[in-house]
Amino acid sequence: PRGFPGWPHPSPILRMFGVTGEGHSVCLHLHGFSPYFYVLAPPGAGEAHLEPLERELEAALRREQRGGNPKFQPPKNVLGLTLVRKQSILGFQGGLQSLFVRVGVSLPRLVAPARRLLERGLRWGNLGVQPAPPFEANIDFEIRFMADSGLVGCCWVELPPGGFRCWGALRGHPPEGAWLGLPPLRLLSFDIECAGRKGVFPEPQQDPVIAIAAVALRQGAREPFLRVVFTLRSCAALRGATVRSFESERELLQSWAEFVRIVDPDVVTGYNIHNFDLPYLIQRAQVLQVESFPYLGRVRGVPSQVRDSAFQSRQLGRREGKVVTSPGRVTLDMLQVLLREHKLRSYSLNAVSAHFLHEQKEDVPHGIITELQNGDAQTRRRLALYCLKDAMLPLRLLERLMTLVTLVEMARVTAVPLSYLLTRGQQVKVVAQLLRQAMQEDLLLPVVKSEGGEDFEGATVIEPLKGYYDAPIATLDFSSLYPSIMIAHNLCYTTLLPPGGAQKHGLGPQDFIRTPTGQLFVTPRVRRGVLPRVLEGLLAARSRVKAALAEEQDPERRQVLDGRQLALKVSANSVYGFTGAQAGRLPCLEISQLGGFLSHLGTPGHSWEGFEHTWDSHRHTWAHLGGV
Repeated sequence: PRGFPGWPHPSPILRMFGVTGEGHSVCLHLHGFSPYFYVLAPPGAGEAHLEPLERELEAALRREQRGGNPKFQPPKNVLGLTLVRKQSILGFQGGLQSLFVRVGVSLPRLVAPARRLLERGLRWGNLGVQPAPPFEANIDFEIRFMADSGLVGCCWVELPPGGFRCWGALRGHPPEGAWLGLPPLRLLSFDIECAGRKGVFPEPQQDPVIAIAAVALRQGAREPFLRVVFTLRSCAALRGATVRSFESERELLQSWAEFVRIVDPDVVTGYNIHNFDLPYLIQRAQVLQVESFPYLGRVRGVPSQVRDSAFQSRQLGRREGKVVTSPGRVTLDMLQVLLREHKLRSYSLNAVSAHFLHEQKEDVPHGIITELQNGDAQTRRRLALYCLKDAMLPLRLLERLMTLVTLVEMARVTAVPLSYLLTRGQQVKVVAQLLRQAMQEDLLLPVVKSEGGEDFEGATVIEPLKGYYDAPIATLDFSSLYPSIMIAHNLCYTTLLPPGGAQKHGLGPQDFIRTPTGQLFVTPRVRRGVLPRVLEGLLAARSRVKAALAEEQDPERRQVLDGRQLALKVSANSVYGFTGAQAGRLPCLEISQLGGFLSHLGTPGHSWEGFEHTWDSHRHTWAHLGGV
């Protein structure tokens, strides 16, 4: 993208899409914020070594870009090198800072090659060729900007009068008080029907789209403000909905795409739209050569794109599918939300609707869809009604499960864009929070190469003795077990003592704890860990939100508050898992192993043997101890 007016070269542009309190959609174009990262300076490095290193890095980046289109090459790759004093977040440093170089580059795509070149080794003047370990070179550009500007996902942003020339004038309001609510976001849910061949799943190369239903709703409203069904060939009228009929499929697709652009939804939803509806429509439009169809986003000239995606986690395993991106709009597939958040026997729309909404789809077997289409206007009316109900149900599910409210609050709590919550895992959320706290303490996050290795062992679950009890059974539970353990024992990257660290920093036995696995962590009196600070903030915020929830009377604000307290709980619990993910951004088995060990004990300071004795002595009065 082009930068400032009169600047003919590529430059990074951030686009912030939002909605005003009155429901008007806006887009803020942000220029002038450039990516950067850090490298650890070699011993003896100083200001005199920066200029030759910058020339060396610039030349190396030029060589790497040979053969590319000159139109997309910036006039200068390296914007500058600066010496700074900071600490690595890994290991207790005793307050000692190291010398780092802040490397600024002109485009986000230059961060990876610049990091690789510096890590491999470049000439630092008279110091010769020196490898430089990278720090924060794997931070997403959007996350970096939001951290530097103090913005969080889905927060209210204000620009003062005359403040449109500098991104530093942006003012993000904490989601509290008057800034807690949500604007009237426009939601659009849709569903498509295809004329399939008997025994063959519809294929976009051959099978036409015969109906598209769309339902538009404003966030917070009870009823949709628009119901439209696009049908191939004539269709009898539907009560409460607009029917638009077309004689050619090409016209149908063109009209629906234009409809999306006119309604201009902030959120597009549906059921299985990522893996079926949207890819099918885009591929079908390609077959019919409807050139204007894929431009379903808000950025002119940028088409919606279908790409393969893979997601893997300990809880969900590996899942592969597709993701459709439309710039400026959030694409929210309710099937993916349910797969991630709920354990159900069946994930069909019919089964899910029966489970959560106590209602079902219209009774139209798939085998007769083509037959209904080939009938008359009345049979096609039945098909249109079926399609319309399938478009309405995802909106009902979204409201019943508070999906959008919960996602917005999660984005606010974890400081990531809303779209990240739908396409990324837990890691990026913890990194964003960790980065902000680290910045306040002049700490840097190293780039750690992902390596396989032993996984930590989680808590033990003891099966209860099943049967009839004639006395009450006490069920005890720890409040936020893993976060509480990490706070109580000051478990953090910054408090972990390396071998010989206690002697090096002159620490006595009262200054650290020794874990059952032999690791040493300094006490809060010596240094309060970054992770405990993050967790204390999350848990304290959750307590405040729950107190406000108990007093709140407004139903809509209660929904927002409930979604927020749930987001805070999930975020706090995910920090522990982040340290134990061996293929993650910043694994630390010393933390995760101790957390797992202490969870086995039930409470910090109580022995496992003592717990076993209690269990044997009171076999008929069992208690659930926070996952034990």
